[in-house]
Amino acid sequence: MKIAMVGLGCMGGNMARRLLRDGHEVVAFDRDASAVAELAKDGATPAKSLEEVVAALEPPRVLWVMLPAGDPTEETIQALVALGDEGDVVVDGGNSYYRDDIRRSQDCRLKKVHYVHVGVSGGVWGLERGYCMMVGGDEAALELLDPVLATLAPGTGTIDRTEGRDTTDDRAERGYIHAGTPGAGHFVKMVHNGIEYGIMQAYAEGFDILKSRGNCERVPKGERFEINLTDVAEVWRRGSVISSWLLDWCATALAKDNQLADFSGRVSDSGEGQWTIDAAMEQAVPIHVLSAALFARYRSRVDTTFGDKLLSAMRFGFGGHVEMPQ
Repeated sequence: MKIAMVGLGCMGGNMARRLLRDGHEVVAFDRDASAVAELAKDGATPAKSLEEVVAALEPPRVLWVMLPAGDPTEETIQALVALGDEGDVVVDGGNSYYRDDIRRSQDCRLKKVHYVHVGVSGGVWGLERGYCMMVGGDEAALELLDPVLATLAPGTGTIDRTEGRDTTDDRAERGYIHAGTPGAGHFVKMVHNGIEYGIMQAYAEGFDILKSRGNCERVPKGERFEINLTDVAEVWRRGSVISSWLLDWCATALAKDNQLADFSGRVSDSGEGQWTIDAAMEQAVPIHVLSAALFARYRSRVDTTFGDKLLSAMRFGFGGHVEMPQ
């Protein structure tokens, strides 16, 4: 099918390439003309403006926005809705706040435009491995999007079916779900990212303990172990119950430099951790680990540790995220 991809950064550009590889037609736009030109080499139809994007597709159009949450996404969606026609589908694939989805859906409904939002996980590696997607919006609009979602998702070939699972809807097994009504998809992705904070913090703290053991004056000299962190990360990847994709990035970063000298340890956060805590407070759900992980990132901007460097390395590994400036 034919689809527009607006925003060709680390995620949007690779998602467009994955679609092109599977035979979809992609109209590509980004404020960075060089990003558009690069994607055109892969077969995309280049556009120089949002007006050209809309003109290049026949209604009902599928207009996928892959931009940072906040004003860039808000302004682009408003412009596309104004330029489009009744029956078009506007998709927000960024990490937007779920309450913004609810409002946008209501605004789009007044103009008879479908609004769908997709929480996307997969980082810069999704081009080859596929993307996990949590979708919110009208089921009818999802039917139109299904060929695109099916291409972007990892598919069923990489993981065995869960024992005891019995359902006729195999979308979750292929890597995407309809989470529910407007807001639900980004709500699930928000909690996903909150959990991600906690897992990453656990790895960071564990490796910090291992690294500091060798020169810790608080313990007897005979118990000051000089531990090869690169080897530890590698062996934990192989058969350990704590193996994960995040651990893979720890191993990659440590293999390049076990001191992580390229990272300051000033760990950024993109908002979802705080939103998760806000939701937990509304629902009176205790989240000791998730909240501590977010506060640790705040602390890292004042007093950094080796674990903070590893956190930054993981964030760079899966999404190309940069650190907070000095």
